[in-house]
Amino acid sequence: MFLTITSTAPSATDLGYLLHKHPGKVQNFDLPVGVAHVFYPETADDRCTVALLLEVDPIGLVRGKRFGGNDAFALAQYVNDRPYAASSMVAVALGKVFRTAMAGRCDARPELPDVPLPLELHVPALPARGGVDVVERLFGPLGWQVAATPVPLDPTIPAWGDSRYVDLRLRGEMRLADALNHLYVLLPVLDDAKHYWVSPDEVDKLVRAGGGWLVDHPERDLITRRYLAHKRQLVATAVGRLAEVDDAEPESIDNAVPDDAETAEAETPTPLVEWRKRAVVEALKQSGSTRVVDVGCGEGALLRVLAHDPFFTEVVGTDVSHRALEIASKRLNLDRMGDHQRERIHLFQSSVTYRDSRLAAYDAVVLMEVIEHVDLTRLPALEESVFGAAHPSTVVVTTPNVEYNVRYETLAHGSMRHTDHRFEWTRAEFASWAERVAAAHGYGVRFAPVGPVDDEVGPATQMAVFTIGGTA
Repeated sequence: MFLTITSTAPSATDLGYLLHKHPGKVQNFDLPVGVAHVFYPETADDRCTVALLLEVDPIGLVRGKRFGGNDAFALAQYVNDRPYAASSMVAVALGKVFRTAMAGRCDARPELPDVPLPLELHVPALPARGGVDVVERLFGPLGWQVAATPVPLDPTIPAWGDSRYVDLRLRGEMRLADALNHLYVLLPVLDDAKHYWVSPDEVDKLVRAGGGWLVDHPERDLITRRYLAHKRQLVATAVGRLAEVDDAEPESIDNAVPDDAETAEAETPTPLVEWRKRAVVEALKQSGSTRVVDVGCGEGALLRVLAHDPFFTEVVGTDVSHRALEIASKRLNLDRMGDHQRERIHLFQSSVTYRDSRLAAYDAVVLMEVIEHVDLTRLPALEESVFGAAHPSTVVVTTPNVEYNVRYETLAHGSMRHTDHRFEWTRAEFASWAERVAAAHGYGVRFAPVGPVDDEVGPATQMAVFTIGGTA
């Protein structure tokens, strides 16, 4: 298995910094599937290429239970394309060898990961179920120029036609981390097979690698199904969690809802994100808050509801991520709004843990699924910023109820619902925090469940509504 990544940017050898792999060395990495070799076939200032060669151990795969060793008498285990064609095994190698680059981190040159590069990717032998059309449908919407050439079954016998393999070349200008994550997800999707047991932790991998692009991809359903080996329960979980990450509208189901026969036959349940938005809007209207700030608005899930409700005369969205605000603006269609409607909506960059005088003049501040993304040591700064400096009449806070996690069958014991969560609180822990904050800043606080309430563990999401001078 072989692939190359080429940068044609000025100072192209910066690719070595981004990948944490020295251009002058050959490096070898032991993997469960074999040995990965990383080397640089060319290292000119204007063109630098890194190659990943994966030497698969087919006998080791057969012997290993994780990689399909249970069917010990199947000849196909020994006679197949795995040593040659890029597949989920290349994804395994990418995740191991280029882990830091995929995360968008470069300790030596911190500015580099955010810089789009002119890149060329080449995979000479790629299984593609669905042919060239599917390859273009998967990579094209991500901004790649796609050149996929079918590989003939036998060049000397044209009548036999094409094989299921393509020679893939991708060209585009984007961050290296994005390019690597595209490959990580889409190579096994094109093969439509994973050569190891697909467990619930594959959802975490998909959310981590697909966050930021998968939820808006026109082939999201196809990608999710194939990546998770068509396991409906895992697919349902992934759809919900991707919606949580990207603040998008899930088509069918939210975070980790079991996909048993009863559920499948029943009416599609309301996604948890919908319950949250409804609960927050109701709390805002009950408080009479018409001028609202959505702090940590992400890509605009709540903003879209507020912007289209004439009850709210001014709507503000803030987030620390400039990219998230750009996506929120696009999803709100701000450029196509009339002048009157556009004047009601404002977006600006801000951090919830720093005082911002621009937040001080509004009726209400919303923190919908925000506090759990803040380090516990930084919570006092958030409290001072929102409840102290801004000091709106109403503050609405929602956060996961960790007690409910036992109802998510695909969520490993002790795991959190999102890889970026710093903590998840019980109902008692949330109440203790909220009551302390309310007392310190002159608020009363009431609590409300969000979504259906389980008799034993309560709701999936918990909400606190703070009002100045109010009572619980």
